[in-house]
Amino acid sequence: MRVVLIAAKELAFAKNRLASVLPPAERIVLAEAMFRDVLAAALSSRTADRVAVITSDTGLLALAREHGAIAIDEQFPRGLNVAVALATERLVAERASAVCTVLSDIPMITGADIDEVFAAMPAGKAAVLVPSRDFSGTNVIARSPADVIPTQFGRLSLVRHLDDCRNRGIAGQILRQSRPALDLDVPADLYEFVRVASTTHTLNQLVRLGIAHH
Repeated sequence: MRVVLIAAKELAFAKNRLASVLPPAERIVLAEAMFRDVLAAALSSRTADRVAVITSDTGLLALAREHGAIAIDEQFPRGLNVAVALATERLVAERASAVCTVLSDIPMITGADIDEVFAAMPAGKAAVLVPSRDFSGTNVIARSPADVIPTQFGRLSLVRHLDDCRNRGIAGQILRQSRPALDLDVPADLYEFVRVASTTHTLNQLVRLGIAHH
């Protein structure tokens, strides 16, 4: 079973680095719009058998259930990597053979991007890594078996993931994808997103918030 796993922060704690341009209530609205876009992309993947969401946010868990995704309640914010490990353990127990973990702040990702990640998976024990635009972070990681390496999201995660693959003798494949590479962390990311984005919940919210007119 191939599963797309979306890891999402509690909305109240999301996107603090956008505080200079958006007040708390608007950051919550934007984070939810991004989650909706990523969830829609995951659900439209032709390769994935199931979609799962891990978060401690009750609203996002409800959205996940509403759309037929496996909702895994983190219960309280544990940090991204601990949350992904928790979800991976649960999915392995439910017979997941490969898990593609997608962060919830890359709203340009499409189902076709996710299909391309699964298709790029080498045979045997392997990981496929989709880097962030600056080539330091990891925005998507697919693992087969699902727990073949732990995730190490955070600063310089791409290098850490590759090192882990090398140390364990696992095929580590880098796949550059333009849409998933753009994560919305800082104000400059929002303006870049508005410049290149197609119709998404996220773009609609940025237009509503006035960001799209900068």
